[in-house]
Amino acid sequence: MALFQMVKILVSAAVCIPLLWLPGICAELPVSVLPRPNLIFILGDNHNADTMGNAGHPFIKTPGMDRLASEGVRFENTFNTTSLCSPSRASILTGAYAHRHGVRNNHTPWTGQGVTFLEHLSRNGYATAFIGKWHMPGKGLPRMPFLDRFVSYTYREGQGAYFNCPMVVDGQPVPSRKSYITTEVTDYTIEFIEKAVSAPVAGRRPFCLYLAHRPGHPPFQAPADIAGIYDGDDVQQVLPPNVDSHWYGKTNGNVFQGVMMGSYYQKYRKYCETLTAMDRDIVRLLDRIDELGLRDNTVVIYMGDNGMQWGTHDSHGIREPYEESARLPLIIRAPGLVPDPGAVRPQMALNIDLAPTLLALAGMPVPAEMDGRSLVPLLVDPQAAGREHFLMEFWRYFPENTPSYTGVRTNRYKYVEFEQGRDPWLFDLLRDPGEQHNLYGMPAGEAVGKRLKATLAELLAGRKSKTP
Repeated sequence: MALFQMVKILVSAAVCIPLLWLPGICAELPVSVLPRPNLIFILGDNHNADTMGNAGHPFIKTPGMDRLASEGVRFENTFNTTSLCSPSRASILTGAYAHRHGVRNNHTPWTGQGVTFLEHLSRNGYATAFIGKWHMPGKGLPRMPFLDRFVSYTYREGQGAYFNCPMVVDGQPVPSRKSYITTEVTDYTIEFIEKAVSAPVAGRRPFCLYLAHRPGHPPFQAPADIAGIYDGDDVQQVLPPNVDSHWYGKTNGNVFQGVMMGSYYQKYRKYCETLTAMDRDIVRLLDRIDELGLRDNTVVIYMGDNGMQWGTHDSHGIREPYEESARLPLIIRAPGLVPDPGAVRPQMALNIDLAPTLLALAGMPVPAEMDGRSLVPLLVDPQAAGREHFLMEFWRYFPENTPSYTGVRTNRYKYVEFEQGRDPWLFDLLRDPGEQHNLYGMPAGEAVGKRLKATLAELLAGRKSKTP
């Protein structure tokens, strides 16, 4: 019987178990009474939340993500708290806002001052592995002696390469074994799982894997058998009408990143190709989990580190506090725990919620230093209340010219204050989901603007008191 089926039976019989994410259940039995699930977390890069088949995209092929969504739950209102790669990744690992963990932008080094969920799980009997893209500043890769396996790369300042990327395996440089990067890191992932389940039963530990893929970060490159599969698809039904095939929005008041060379339409198609290439290896991983008989006791989570603007608001990239940058894809498959597989949850979820969720799934308490909340109550109960708001924060860094900002995003509104150069933003996301009409300074936004400004002031006061 799967762990989660046991949980349901015990809960229905009002038996007390040590799973802290079940409200009102007391802790009378030791943790060792119940088996703990294996945990697999898969991270995409710059993945726009709508660019999946299960999210309604008109042509992208993502059968692996679609399978996870049909067998689990998709959270349609998932956000990062800092719309930038390195801070978001640190928040995912630590469950903390950037002002607490200290990685404020792509130039701020990882200090290790925040304890990762992998270390918490390792201390509590899990076999742990970090495999794939680290992508946080610092001198090389960090020391993480609690990991049973650490496979990453430092090539090209940690961005790696889509083809023939040299790896660093447990501190040792290793040539690439497979040509394409997602195949390479998925091979290491499957090998770790096979080793974990082949251990003698008496010494076998549940495992937690962090698998970070490179797609879809520029430059967008896919394997030969996937490259070109979307050449016949009409991207005009996806991209906003203000862009055309040779739109160079990145150079219009923004820093050139090299992604605008050639056709903008074709760059978007290639972006989708890389996501499909990643998805193919997600399918391969899911199939191997099934073959090993692990499906019923293995939680699989897919998330992105940040979204991606493709011409919306005349902008391209990930830093602006628009929905396209802040929203993330999030899918959680927890067999037997979710009463309505295939459902979509509207409650708000954050990148800082990932770490608390994994610890809760393992039956562990959520440390006080984590700002996030476990999403397990939302998995178990579709009607459970979610959070009402969260803090948005961003620190400007050279050479990018998006100013520093702080803001509050509620279930209906978004209010953002910029350090310099811009008036505040106030959007009613219910009536204006495209964020086209700034209500700041308008009579229609006066009352709600005052309330949100006060809420933001409270969040910032709390941030100041909690910052190390």
